[in-house]
Amino acid sequence: MNFPAHVALVGLPGSGKSTVGRQLARRLGWPFLDSDQVIEQRIGLSIREFFEREGEEPFRDLEQAVIGQLTAGEPCVLSTGGGAVLRPANREHLQQRSHAIYLHSLPEEVFRRLRHDRNRPLLQVADPLERLRELYAVRDPLYRESARLVVETGRPSVPALVHQIASQLETLGLVTATRQ
Repeated sequence: MNFPAHVALVGLPGSGKSTVGRQLARRLGWPFLDSDQVIEQRIGLSIREFFEREGEEPFRDLEQAVIGQLTAGEPCVLSTGGGAVLRPANREHLQQRSHAIYLHSLPEEVFRRLRHDRNRPLLQVADPLERLRELYAVRDPLYRESARLVVETGRPSVPALVHQIASQLETLGLVTATRQ
């Protein structure tokens, strides 16, 4: 069987996609790409500044183009933005061109990690925990629809999560044996 040669991580903002993705890429010996970083490099602004100037829809258009390009490119571990799954085209690319993995985190866990982060535009509201609960309610089914695997991020350390994901990918025959 010819499987796609990408591993994409999806999940709420702050679920660990970039942190886990970097270490998973190192373990697999693959490049790591963060769709948000690629977007920031292309536009020459932070995503927060772009949101403030242009709004969410133009950002989602740009994000869709970038995810389409990255999932069609060379094999990599890809960290996606938390809202990438909102667009059907992105979900389709993730399903067809990658082994998408949902890093499942409850809103309360994410809030503990992000409560002092001022760089996430969708969380710059009066009640960020309530906002995370709203995002979770809308996005959890979309993350699950997009993903081949769901990994709970609650207790394990990052190295334990990386080991768990790499082992599952190997067991399913989706990647060859990884470096330890």
